Amino acid sequence: MSRWRLSAGLSAYLVLMPRLTKQGLMLLADAVLLAFAVWAAYAVRLGEWFLPNDSQILLMLVAPLLAMPVFLKMGLYRSVIRYLGEQALWSVLKGMSLAALLWAVLAFMTQMTGLEGVPRAVPFLYWLIGFALVAGSRFGARWLLWLPTRSRFSGKQVLIYGAGNAGRQLAESLRRGRDLFPAGFLDDDRNLHGKDVAGLRVYPPEHLPTLLERFDIHDVIVTLPSASSARRREVVASLEHFPVRVRILPALTDIANGRHLVNMVREVDIGDLLGRDPVAADPTLLGRCITGKAVLVTGAGGSIGSELCRQIAALQPGSLILLDASEHALYQIHRLLQSVLGCELVACLGSVGDAGLVSRLLSRHQIATIYHAAAYKHVPMVEANLLEGARNNILGTLTLASAAFDAGVETFVLISTDKAVRPTNIMGASKRWAELVVQGFARQSAECASGQRFCAVRFGNVLGSSGSVIPLFKEQIAQGGPVTVTDAEVTRYFMSIHEAVQLVIQTGSLANGGEIFLLDMGEPVRILDLARNMIRLAGYTVCDEGNPEGDIEILLTGLRPGEKLYEELLIASSNGVGTSHPKIMKADEPSLDRATLAGLIEQLSTALHARDEAAVRAVVMRVAGEQRDGEQAASSVEVSL
Repeated sequence: MSRWRLSAGLSAYLVLMPRLTKQGLMLLADAVLLAFAVWAAYAVRLGEWFLPNDSQILLMLVAPLLAMPVFLKMGLYRSVIRYLGEQALWSVLKGMSLAALLWAVLAFMTQMTGLEGVPRAVPFLYWLIGFALVAGSRFGARWLLWLPTRSRFSGKQVLIYGAGNAGRQLAESLRRGRDLFPAGFLDDDRNLHGKDVAGLRVYPPEHLPTLLERFDIHDVIVTLPSASSARRREVVASLEHFPVRVRILPALTDIANGRHLVNMVREVDIGDLLGRDPVAADPTLLGRCITGKAVLVTGAGGSIGSELCRQIAALQPGSLILLDASEHALYQIHRLLQSVLGCELVACLGSVGDAGLVSRLLSRHQIATIYHAAAYKHVPMVEANLLEGARNNILGTLTLASAAFDAGVETFVLISTDKAVRPTNIMGASKRWAELVVQGFARQSAECASGQRFCAVRFGNVLGSSGSVIPLFKEQIAQGGPVTVTDAEVTRYFMSIHEAVQLVIQTGSLANGGEIFLLDMGEPVRILDLARNMIRLAGYTVCDEGNPEGDIEILLTGLRPGEKLYEELLIASSNGVGTSHPKIMKADEPSLDRATLAGLIEQLSTALHARDEAAVRAVVMRVAGEQRDGEQAASSVEVSL
């Protein structure tokens, strides 16, 4: 322990010395070592311990005088010893070679002046021993200076990918902390390679395998806040193959103040691998249905509902009404918004299926815009509780939309799902029914020219939502696996929850009534690939046939009841058209006339009242499944039922 304290004290003393003093010590050390190298060259050549004569002593003293200017020219005294890299060996080699050559020329010239001659092997031995001593002294000093840090931060040193402003600020923050310590930068800029930035050496990314071993690196932090998502995806993908945990710094807008960067480092999430660059929102579309108006959000405490509330709060509504059946979820979002919202905020505990409650809310607060996010959306859970799933998702939407129509609500936006397209489960089918209900009221509004707009927005999975597979995978990885995937070929669309909600808000401004809007979800992602990436990014390896010694196994469990291999956004692939927003399309999907829809709702209500699960399933699945060919199909459904 005392030895460690001694080395730690010596290291701290040397590090804190003025730079000129450090350079002076290096010059003095090199002078002594080079003089010793000449003596050692003679001793090795003669094979004995010998006492030099006056001419040999003179040559020993001249050696440092010839070498110092060469070393200065080669930059051997500009480097920071703590961050010395292998490229320094090349500089020492060149400097020592030239210094030895000059010394040899002088030594052999002195032979012609009458002084005692120099054996021909001595200059070569001087070059060899001098190189070993000068290079060894530098790397030995580096080892000594790093010893206390290595002991304190053993296994906790990190590399920072990106030597820009954010990377430098992060390095300074890490140095002041006690948990992690920066060992160096990785950067693609060749002009920075081998240079010192903020006291840290900058290495090319291809040196990563060597650096992992040298510094015992387990973490790499990517600091490319101004880079595109595609570039960040490339960098993260290049790091996947190494046994390190990859973390990433948030976007530039999140770190504009430049403070507390350490606390802002987050784990890489799957959104960094999707390479999606969100399109900037249109300010006129964002505020059209919200600014200065009374807005109601149902399911306000859920993952999508709460994000809706946060973004609506930033658009200065006249009032914001929150409706949710979960007391805890409602309390959380209400508490969050209280500190940021400068208008009336009302939290209402209740269900969208309560007609009296909904009507009173709309009338009392003069609601102008409704975002209907309340729904049961977990496929297996709704499949096992189909009566409540149908009651909430279908009749709840009917109750809310009917009250909105009667109260003269200007804009009604239903949050739907891609599972509503050719559904194979009750959850998806119930959401298709909800779309039909909204389409029905849009048609009714058009018939009576009320000017009210009813529309739906259909999109896939949002990252981090309660129904997403991402939180499940994170939990399974944290527990050591296995990670469960239903089928190797299952694919899903993904979008960040922030982007999805931003687009949902804009769709309300684009609506004329009756549209089903579709969000551009990018390319579908194979869930098996997603699982593999998340395991690697957590710093583990996948256990499979090719790597039986891996850390975490992926277990294929088989498709769940009602689950599809892939999802679609359109019932008919040819009826999607663009809008003024590049990420939003609209579709003219099949709908039902008022009388047909009313008859089917009556059948569903009767089956629900009788708690006849078989009848409810038959009605819900058949109606939703046959909405492909317009009203002709709807009529045939009515007859068959």
